[in-house]
Amino acid sequence: MEPIHVIGGGLAGTEAAWQIANAGHPVLLHEMRPVRKTDVHLTDGLAELVCSNSFRSDDAEQNAVGLLHEEMRRCGSLIMTAGDRHRVPAGGAMAVDRAGFSKAVTELLTAHPLVTIAREEISGLPPETWKSVILATGPLTSPSLSTAILDITGEDSLAFFDAIAPVIYQDSIDFSKAWLQSRYDKGDGADYINCPLDEAQYAAFIDALQNGEAMPFQDWEKDTPYFEGCLPIEVMAERGAETLRFGPMKPVGLTNPHTGGKAHAVVQLRQDNALGTLYNMVGFQTKLKHGEQTKVFRAIPGLENARFARLGGIHRNTFINSPRLLDRSLRLKAHPRMRFAGQITGVEGYIESAACGLMAGRFAVSEKQGNDLLSPPPTTALGALLGHIIGGADAENFQPMNVNFGLFPPLETPVKGGRRGRKERRLAYSQRALAALDNWLNTANAPHMVTTP
Repeated sequence: MEPIHVIGGGLAGTEAAWQIANAGHPVLLHEMRPVRKTDVHLTDGLAELVCSNSFRSDDAEQNAVGLLHEEMRRCGSLIMTAGDRHRVPAGGAMAVDRAGFSKAVTELLTAHPLVTIAREEISGLPPETWKSVILATGPLTSPSLSTAILDITGEDSLAFFDAIAPVIYQDSIDFSKAWLQSRYDKGDGADYINCPLDEAQYAAFIDALQNGEAMPFQDWEKDTPYFEGCLPIEVMAERGAETLRFGPMKPVGLTNPHTGGKAHAVVQLRQDNALGTLYNMVGFQTKLKHGEQTKVFRAIPGLENARFARLGGIHRNTFINSPRLLDRSLRLKAHPRMRFAGQITGVEGYIESAACGLMAGRFAVSEKQGNDLLSPPPTTALGALLGHIIGGADAENFQPMNVNFGLFPPLETPVKGGRRGRKERRLAYSQRALAALDNWLNTANAPHMVTTP
């Protein structure tokens, strides 16, 4: 049986390969690392997390990301299976031990009898003999393949910058100033390390950020925009002195046990590995030079002697104009043997990328089985995300998007006696989504999943 080819071993590519193989069809997964390295990957493991280790909220009733988690679990997701096995404390969010997570994904795929992994770079367009291909090469697609894609799409590449937060050794944090607590005591109540700043310390920190020396841009990078959901900390500071206090440094829901009072601002650190030896600075993605980072961040109370396992960085992400180029099953309209999946389509976020891979894999195997698989209903998180990238967004102003309830069709039935409250509306969205998803999974033309994770 001719395999389906998946190019790219990130979250989207591995999820697509898993969905295809679990439907009983052979898949050949092409990953260029370690033959060709990237500027940000550190290992040759599949599904390596290069930025945060957080999959964000896991609340399936009140958060669209948490709802997407649950939908993917019900679809037999590899990414959610590996993530659930390697969770680390993160309050109401889902965070993972990045090394254990990548190892689990690699081992599960390697052990699958219908998956073959080829460590090689696909330097141009896939050969014509490959009748079904999923390009899930992510935001760091190799230059040669990027050029080939641009040649066949006739589109100028779109791009944005994505930044990486520093990771700190836990034993270098001063707990005479810092303390363990989740905001509003969610999760285990002590899932984050908190470093407090008073008003003067906060003002000095903002000043240091605004005057810190950043990495210079190349000429071809100068007009590249940032993604609003992942702004460098110093860029946020430039927008106003109080911006960070209403963003990643908000002090609400936290009480300093050393003083019994509230801080003016708080830096939170989230566990980054299962051992609890590494913590990343939440929301502190940055393009500051490494020397500036150590100087500025060690001025934060509790981090005076911080040792950094990894300093922050920045990389350029690229994505195609999906509303113009892709059909409803993520095929390239001009060359339907090729599908796209993951961040290269313009979804933003780990889980959104994996979800895109999940759908691409199911579409590809259904096509091979002779079925015309319907798209997930637009009332589901999967369907809402798909709708955005293949037509819900304006092609002229297309930008990356996280999943959110604003992408969902409005609720049909109003609550008796007036408008729904926010929590009631979100719960109604979630209940409607999961009912629609279950119905979609049970349709006669859905891929027959022969194994489970």
